[in-house]
Amino acid sequence: MTQRLAALAACALAATAPAAAQTVARTAASPTAPIAQTVTVPAGYETVYLSGVLPDLPKAPDPPGDAETQAASVFGKIAAVLKGQGLGEGDVVSMTIYMTAAEPGGRMDFAGMMKSYTKHYGTPAQPNKPTRSTVQVAGLAAPGALLEVEVTAVRAPRK
Repeated sequence: MTQRLAALAACALAATAPAAAQTVARTAASPTAPIAQTVTVPAGYETVYLSGVLPDLPKAPDPPGDAETQAASVFGKIAAVLKGQGLGEGDVVSMTIYMTAAEPGGRMDFAGMMKSYTKHYGTPAQPNKPTRSTVQVAGLAAPGALLEVEVTAVRAPRK
């Protein structure tokens, strides 16, 4: 009788226990795409929003640097903020990049930004890619800044 009660209790506990923890699912339009086409976050994950991050800019009269240099500064700062929250770049699920043109009337330096971006996302060491939008804007809050990046990251449920 004791074994039968124990078996019934085990079955009841198993029926009410949460399913095995699901993971974030990412799909890409192609294996070589630098971003995810979709990211699906399972229920129970905690969402962390990072405000726009601007690059560290040198003091005048030094030039503010190019898009690649500024992007390296921004992605490094994002990595540090994420680490402070117990997260990593692989936990980023969505990103918006706002870029200005280096010269009035010009185009944003998307290729320069991508040189830094691809050192942080979609690498062998950190293969997770976020969804991403990159838009050209007229200006940013910091004079000389060529880009500002905001990200959304998620944290798996704590056990």
